[in-house]
Amino acid sequence: MLSKDFFEELYQKHNLTEPLPPTSVIADWANKLLYLLFPEQTREHYRSAEEIKLSFQTLELEFQNILHSVQQHIDCDVSQIVEAFTFQIPEIYRLLRTDVDAILSGDPAAKNEYEVIRAYPGFYAISFYRFAHALHQFNIPFIPRILTEYAHSKTGIDIHPGAAINEYFFIDHGTGVVIGETAIIGKHVKLYQGVTLGALSVSKTMASHKRHPTVEDHTVIYSGATILGGDTTIGHHSIIGGNVWLTKSIPSYSTVYHKPEIKVIERALMD
Repeated sequence: MLSKDFFEELYQKHNLTEPLPPTSVIADWANKLLYLLFPEQTREHYRSAEEIKLSFQTLELEFQNILHSVQQHIDCDVSQIVEAFTFQIPEIYRLLRTDVDAILSGDPAAKNEYEVIRAYPGFYAISFYRFAHALHQFNIPFIPRILTEYAHSKTGIDIHPGAAINEYFFIDHGTGVVIGETAIIGKHVKLYQGVTLGALSVSKTMASHKRHPTVEDHTVIYSGATILGGDTTIGHHSIIGGNVWLTKSIPSYSTVYHKPEIKVIERALMD
């Protein structure tokens, strides 16, 4: 028989827990926004621009209800944040359009925009990141991280909402990609699966410092590469080969590669 103290402990925990909506409700709001921006993701049909406008207004109300659950942690009025975020949506859409272009032009297997938007996990993860990053800029707690972790669970791509990622961003394949909170990524950067942009130290004393690398424009980082440290900068137009471990800066136009030693030993067949 479980003790009364155990149930009392759980009761206290339930009373202290933040009254956030379930992750499914928060993710559903983000998915609806994605569907409005990119109809390739859904079969919803709108008969006029006015109907789309009404759908946006409905999403604003849903978003406002979600924000009310964390209102005590927000410095300004919830309605002001909703208005400011809504004002940013055209710019988020523009950035996502550049990401689609980067995937389509950078992947020989991509046939058209519809395929990229509908099927590519990299685009889905980047979409949720761009929504979450905009919210992170308003210092909204919990919700940005819930969004990116939801996308992480769906795609295997882990992007912290605090990371600063510029336009024309392409994650190819994507499984196992990790992008840390203070990472800075320039324009026209391409990452393959298993890339980590991480920290050299996980000490809590470093929480307010830049802990993750800077990757400058037109850089390609191949699968399995690990780049660590807040002082590490990958110069523009560089190529980082697969399985490279890098903890120091490299100049622009560099090529860095890992050279493994592979030995094949032939054995005589035994009678």
